[in-house]
Amino acid sequence: MRGWTRDGLPASGRSVPLALAVQIRFVEGMNDPDLLLEDAARARGYLRIAGVDEVGRGPLAGPVTAAAVILDPDNLPVGLNDSKKLSAKRRALAEAEIQTRAVWAVAHASVEEIDQLNILRASHLAMQRAVEALDPPPDFLLVDGNLIPRDLAIPAEAVIKGDGKSLSIAAASILAKECRDRIMVDLAQQFPGYGWEKNAGYPSKQHREALVKLGVTPHHRRSFKPVHNILYQE
Repeated sequence: MRGWTRDGLPASGRSVPLALAVQIRFVEGMNDPDLLLEDAARARGYLRIAGVDEVGRGPLAGPVTAAAVILDPDNLPVGLNDSKKLSAKRRALAEAEIQTRAVWAVAHASVEEIDQLNILRASHLAMQRAVEALDPPPDFLLVDGNLIPRDLAIPAEAVIKGDGKSLSIAAASILAKECRDRIMVDLAQQFPGYGWEKNAGYPSKQHREALVKLGVTPHHRRSFKPVHNILYQE
């Protein structure tokens, strides 16, 4: 990978305050993620800006997975976009590009941790683990959502719907989704009938019906109401 310079200027030569970056995106009508937020952070003197995102808050089964990605603005992966806008084939191609051209890490919080902590804190734990696994470490974070994990000791900015605004967050969303989907496909082979290879543990009709018919597995989140209700029927 190429290094990062200290000039702190976006490609356009403008120094954009981070707080104004999202407003500029709105005024200019930008619909796809870009490097405006990263450029704004770089203009403030940060060198290694990591995008952080998670996937898997809503499923009834499986871990919550997070990824952190530091992009080199001079060597960007091809095909980056919000993971929700990409087909499975394009997401897989983008994943390979990110893993080749970026600094990245993926981490998880287990079903047990989700049940012990709650899903929000477990999601933040997975994010923290992903950030801590980056080498070299980041000096600034762009975190998807409206909350910053409280145990992160790095300056950070929360970006609502960040995977549609920041290329770094978009890259993290792709890695997190691809990794978690593979985990759920593997678990589906061990526990057939729940449709995890298709629904990734989300409460689809097949999954909910299988819970009633086949019961709760070790990979189900017992603190989630549909699972809890089956375990503790009156």
